[in-house]
Amino acid sequence: MSRIDALISQGVLRTKHIIAAFQHVQRKDFLPASLQAQAGQDHPLPIGYGQTNSQPYTVATMMEWLQPQQYQNILDVGSGSGWTTALLAHIVGPKGTVIGSEIVPELVTIGRKNLAKYDYPWATITQATETGHSEKSPYNRILVSAAADELPTKLLEQLADNGIMVIPIMNSIWVYTKKKDKTIGKEHYGFSFVPLREL
Repeated sequence: MSRIDALISQGVLRTKHIIAAFQHVQRKDFLPASLQAQAGQDHPLPIGYGQTNSQPYTVATMMEWLQPQQYQNILDVGSGSGWTTALLAHIVGPKGTVIGSEIVPELVTIGRKNLAKYDYPWATITQATETGHSEKSPYNRILVSAAADELPTKLLEQLADNGIMVIPIMNSIWVYTKKKDKTIGKEHYGFSFVPLREL
């Protein structure tokens, strides 16, 4: 059984268009050559510079909580090797937009090279010069793949009304929904991420 099939049978992957993205965008294309044979394993893998390619279970879980949709404008904070950016790009389609933001210059280069393996010109990876990417805000969805010490207000400001942000804070993943001037958060315990470097 493939890793994707296992996540489906476990009930982790449930949404049709998210499943389709995982089936089309191959994790191995976003790993160093020496680790591509391990792409089907369900644990984080190092991509250099102190960063990791998150385990498929965690990425699938976060995607299901994020519920990205076709045509949306999405921000991917801590895009790393580009895997989550490509998954989101597959989901939003050519009438959507995905901005991957990465603070490590070498990973910006690697992420762009990996993303170029797929025909998603509506997705880009940028060098982070601030927390998030306010130029293209507001975003319908914001995915963060590194752990903050507290909720970054700069990111919340970039989230559109009725938008959803999925972000690790300490050892939990929080799902925030923005409703006009009110933000509702739900905590999910028991996760571990590399730390978020804010600008």
